Amino acid sequence: MAAFSNERLYPALQALLAALLFGASAPLAKLLLGEIEPVSLAALLYLGSGLILLLIKCLQRISRRSVEAEAPITRSDFGWLAGAVFAGGVAAPIVLMFSLRSTPAATASLLLNFEGVATTVIAALVFKEAIGRRAGWAILCTTVASILLSLNLSGDWGISIGALGILAACVLWGIDNNFTRNISAKDPLTIVTIKGLSAGSFSLILALILRSPLPVLEVALRAMILGGISYGLSVVLFVRAMRGLGAARASALFSVAPLAGVILSLLLFREMPNVLFVVALPLMIAGTLLVLNEQHGHVHVHATVAHEHRHQHADEHHAHESSEAAAYDQAHSHEHEHPQIEHEHGHMPDTHHRHSHD
Repeated sequence: MAAFSNERLYPALQALLAALLFGASAPLAKLLLGEIEPVSLAALLYLGSGLILLLIKCLQRISRRSVEAEAPITRSDFGWLAGAVFAGGVAAPIVLMFSLRSTPAATASLLLNFEGVATTVIAALVFKEAIGRRAGWAILCTTVASILLSLNLSGDWGISIGALGILAACVLWGIDNNFTRNISAKDPLTIVTIKGLSAGSFSLILALILRSPLPVLEVALRAMILGGISYGLSVVLFVRAMRGLGAARASALFSVAPLAGVILSLLLFREMPNVLFVVALPLMIAGTLLVLNEQHGHVHVHATVAHEHRHQHADEHHAHESSEAAAYDQAHSHEHEHPQIEHEHGHMPDTHHRHSHD
């Protein structure tokens, strides 16, 4: 366990907490589907996420808490943010809500684990994020478990349409995660607030166009609170985790989200797991443990780069001079430059280690 350093522990815990909060969303959303149409529910979930986070930002400013420790969103970030909003904030939740109607809550919760696989594959193939041997085995374990959970041997096609829909939603969230990864150094609270308000508003307009009935106020508030916790706070924690772990590793840890969903589903719906579930569960646990113990270190070169993000001058990548009145070990944000350097140490594909591996 020595390989899992304290530098990884904090972002790993953030990823795990994000997973628990998000994992509860599927069974609780399935309960709400009895009172809300899918498109309307998707809209309220994301509006709740955006509004609650907007309230938090307002309270920070009123209490004069420092908000300058985070780098602000800039014009160059909006392309990535727009893609994340459409893929993960609009398309994915709508597809998921329709799929939940015909899929048992426990099965749906475990299938959401495929988001980690989708994120990792996209990170490796499109963004050239390095995937080590342990991460590869973790992907294999999760993929096999997802296939087992998608089987429906009593159906005509051997797999349920609802399961396919949930897998499609996971792919859309995988795209969202990789787009968000490219702006993960910026203020996560601002990112998720914009995503929630934009996606929720778009889906609400879509619901009105489709003449999808809106629920009574009490039910709508429950949906928005669920969205604020499971989609809002959860994603803020996940964005922070990606800074230290990279998209692939953070998503692999996020794969424990289905476990929380399964436990809650069994309690709420009295669903008994079948044989495939019993086989898939240890595979998912094994995948998570493999990532936690991953070791990665080699000689690598940091090219000269100038950027802005939250950092401390106490770490080896930020020993630069600063006019900021921040303490040596106090987190803050300002424009700074990294000179070219070559060294060797254990690292993850974080903000400063997204180099290629030939």
